[in-house]
Amino acid sequence: MSIDQLAETAQAMVAAGKGIIAIDESNNTIKKRFDGVGIECTEENRRAYRELLLTTPRLGDYISGAILYDETLRQKTAAGVPFAEVMRANGIIPGIKVDKGPMPLAGFPGEVCTEGLDGLRERLKEYAQLGARFAKWRAVISIGDDIPSGTCIEANSHALARYAALCQEAGIVPMVEPEVLMDGDHDIDTCYEVTEVVLRSLFAALYDQNVMLEGTILKASMVVSGKDCPEQASVDEVAEMTLRCLKTTVPALLPGIVFLSGGQSDEAATAHLDAMNRMGPNPWPLSFSYGRAMQSAALKLWSKDIAGNVAIAQQTVFARAKDNGLAALGQWVSAA
Repeated sequence: MSIDQLAETAQAMVAAGKGIIAIDESNNTIKKRFDGVGIECTEENRRAYRELLLTTPRLGDYISGAILYDETLRQKTAAGVPFAEVMRANGIIPGIKVDKGPMPLAGFPGEVCTEGLDGLRERLKEYAQLGARFAKWRAVISIGDDIPSGTCIEANSHALARYAALCQEAGIVPMVEPEVLMDGDHDIDTCYEVTEVVLRSLFAALYDQNVMLEGTILKASMVVSGKDCPEQASVDEVAEMTLRCLKTTVPALLPGIVFLSGGQSDEAATAHLDAMNRMGPNPWPLSFSYGRAMQSAALKLWSKDIAGNVAIAQQTVFARAKDNGLAALGQWVSAA
């Protein structure tokens, strides 16, 4: 795929008023979600749940793409249609999570580095054949006593950049996700400082590895107070600090930025995105790539009657997509 084709896909991923739904939970993670609502984590239940999400009527009005797990990309609807085909028919771009998760960083207690580069070239070729047009790799950065270390940030940035280069070689748009976790009692200023260093390191690594920014998407965490911080920043303060940090570190050439919800409530994630877009115009489209903030309400409804509550659960998915699509335009109005 040429750089023009990569750029075209990247731009479609951040089309005005649209965002990404993240349904790439590993089997272990989805089991925890299912356990929480009393659903048995069988392959059929996972398939049925993903079908519910991906076949939501008019989902493509507000969703440009979906990040899938390896199992999901290979699955089909109950009628036997591959999920990737269903998505394409509804104007939704198939994506795939390709990292193998964070593992302890040897020599640096309390820190992790994401693994999965071994064999990635071959996996990407197969994923492209299965219909994936973009991929995602998540790095995890924790804030605590004397962390993150420069070594941890550098190691994760290097892995993100190598992954991104391999994606583009395979004709797949890389979504790079350096998540600065909310866990901790740090204040918003500390989160800003760490996020700035992480993003500077990431874009230096992308440059060093000859990654074409025109065909790359950033999945960013917002600059927020730690969830245990006694003083929580306001919606406007989060929006202002996040925008300042991004404008300081992210090249304007990038096609767009999508945010992760990262443990925020559904309402907070939407409100923060809306506030940032109201403060525009910004150098890039700002949209969303939410997982739990898109799914949690629907999962609770579906769990009460997995055969009978599909339609009502889908209505909730659509409503969340619409709210966040409007927030991506700075046009969301809270129902509260």
